[in-house]
Amino acid sequence: MRGAFPAAVILRPSIVFGREDKFINRFAAMIRLSPVVPVIAGATKLQPVYVGDVAAAVLAALGAAPGSRFELGGPQILTMGELQRWIADATGRKRLFVDVPDAVAAALATGFGWAPGAPITRDQWLMLQRDNVVASGAAGLADLGITPCSLASVADGWLVQYRRHGRFAELAAR
Repeated sequence: MRGAFPAAVILRPSIVFGREDKFINRFAAMIRLSPVVPVIAGATKLQPVYVGDVAAAVLAALGAAPGSRFELGGPQILTMGELQRWIADATGRKRLFVDVPDAVAAALATGFGWAPGAPITRDQWLMLQRDNVVASGAAGLADLGITPCSLASVADGWLVQYRRHGRFAELAAR
């Protein structure tokens, strides 16, 4: 692809999160409903990046040098297991997290990943076989003049829907 478009500016985001994402929200819904939460690829590292930061990077990249490449990641690196535990804490849920052996996850993704609403597809499983973080020394958000938002700084506004008693959770705890 680079050969066909040598002047193209490339943006490579990590896992993108935001109010209506299908990543954080999917785990939050699962954590809300199930007392036992399966963790697939629990040791895989992710560097979630806020959708607003990715949008700002797209605009900033319009002025970047031709042929530039930027890897976009947020300020935190979390394992898949840490991320799911963070979501549980952020939504006030105490859950039992169970690591799914890789062979079982592969079989689940291969056997049922084609079905609508499958818990994991084969492509998702393949992506989880490698860390998804900004490479050391790579140009990133800071090089575009963007300070990345942390998950905690923006997620509270929408994760409230997954808390017991929703936005009234703090009042119910008193």
